[in-house]
Amino acid sequence: MVKKTRSNLTLLGRPARQPDSPDDAVLETVPNPHPGTAYLVRFAAPEFTTLCPITGQPDFAHLVIDYVPRAKLVESKSLKLFLAAFRNRGTFHEDCTLAIAKRLERALEPRWLRIGGYWYPRGGMPIDVFYQSGPPPKGLWLPDQGVAPYRGRG
Repeated sequence: MVKKTRSNLTLLGRPARQPDSPDDAVLETVPNPHPGTAYLVRFAAPEFTTLCPITGQPDFAHLVIDYVPRAKLVESKSLKLFLAAFRNRGTFHEDCTLAIAKRLERALEPRWLRIGGYWYPRGGMPIDVFYQSGPPPKGLWLPDQGVAPYRGRG
């Protein structure tokens, strides 16, 4: 099973460079070993960066991606490289957060997906962006995303 699972992967276990843009990034998947079970997969990217499309200055966010897989799981190295490719892209917080969600939905066709984009202040105001594909499956244990609201210096 391991050989079959790894045969379609081009990034895991090999040197890989950061893609020039998210559009160039490859999101690789592996078979879900438990496709009939509703369980939550969570990825957190506490140091996510992109660029302001107007000023070119860096923007920072803590992203939390939750999904309930169907047949496929996202391979984590490919997800890391996909997210890192936003470092050179100028995009507004809302567009960036939704672009990540939509790309994951296309690649995974999950039963359910949500993303919390907890953006650090730009111009003195934090902008948080949230998306979910619909109601979570019944009976799913859905922990809080664990990111405190922005409170400034105290």
